[in-house]
Amino acid sequence: MAGDQLSEVFDLVEVRGVVSGGFAVRGPWVSRAAVEGLKFTAVVSGRALLTAEGVEGPIALEPGDVAILNNRAWLRMEGGTGAGPRREIVPEEDFTSARLIGAERDTDVVVGGHVDLNPAGRALLLRALPPVAHVRGSARAATNLRGSLHRLFDEVTGDRMGSAFAIRQHGQLLLLEVLRAYVDQAELPPGWLRLLTEERLRPALDLIHADPARPWGLRELAGAVAMSRTSFAESFRAVAGVPPLTYLSRWRMLLAQRALRDGDVPVASVAADLGYASASAFSNAFKREVGESPLRYRYRVRRERSPQP
Repeated sequence: MAGDQLSEVFDLVEVRGVVSGGFAVRGPWVSRAAVEGLKFTAVVSGRALLTAEGVEGPIALEPGDVAILNNRAWLRMEGGTGAGPRREIVPEEDFTSARLIGAERDTDVVVGGHVDLNPAGRALLLRALPPVAHVRGSARAATNLRGSLHRLFDEVTGDRMGSAFAIRQHGQLLLLEVLRAYVDQAELPPGWLRLLTEERLRPALDLIHADPARPWGLRELAGAVAMSRTSFAESFRAVAGVPPLTYLSRWRMLLAQRALRDGDVPVASVAADLGYASASAFSNAFKREVGESPLRYRYRVRRERSPQP
C-alpha cells in the first residue's frame, strides 16, 4: 500500500527524474558542480567520495549507490587511483564513450541528473529529505534500484532507436526506486515519506486518501487506529510534521491542483468534490496554501505548459 501511495503522490506533484549526463574516467579525478533544488548522482561502477555544502565529512559512494542532494549550493566528487594530479571532469550530456571503457578495470562511471518538481512537489520533497540522502546499492532492499541503474546506463550508452524516450522513463523509475530504497534504509525525518511507512497510522491515512471530501474529525481518524484523540494527534504530528487535519487540508489542495491543471472542471465543482461548502471557502483555502487563487493557478500553469513561440 505504501508503494501505491508513493506512486499516487508522484503523480499529484508531477515528480520527474531527469538524467542530465555523466562520465566515465580512469585515474585520479575530481568533479564540481553547482546544485539547485534536488539533484541525484549515482555510481554505476567504481567508487567516489562526495562532499557538499553544509554536510559534515565526505560520503563514500560504492557501486550502485545513489545520493540525492537537497538544495545544496555545491557538490564535489573525487575518485580514482594512481599518481599525479586529479583530472578535472565536467559531466557530459552525451557520454556514449563510456560504453567503450565501462567494462575496463579501474573505471569510475557516474550518472547524474535532477528532479523536476512543481511547487507542491518542492514543498513535500524538500521537507521530507535530509541535506544529502545516501542510498546504498548493496542493501537487500536496493535490488530493483541496482537493476534500474544498470538499465538506465545501458540506454544512455547503447545508442539504440528510441533511446531518448527510454532514458526519460528509466530516469523516472530510477528516482522511484531510489526513494523506495531510501525509505527502507534510513531514519526518515518527519514528513509524508515517513508517514507512508508508519503502519500503525496507515488505517487513518487510508481513510483520508480514499475519501478526502469527507469532513473527517479526530474522533473518527483516531478510532480507525484504536488510539485516543490526543495520542493519535500527537503521534500523527510527530510522524507527518503537521497535525492530521492540516494534512487533510494539504492533501485536498494537492488534489485540487491536479484537477485545475489537468482539466476544465469549474472551480465550484472542484470545491464540491473536495468537501468545501462553497467555492469561496475553497478559494480562500487554496490561496492560503498555494499563494494564488484557483483560476490564477490554472491560467499560470497552462501558460507555462504551452509551447513558447
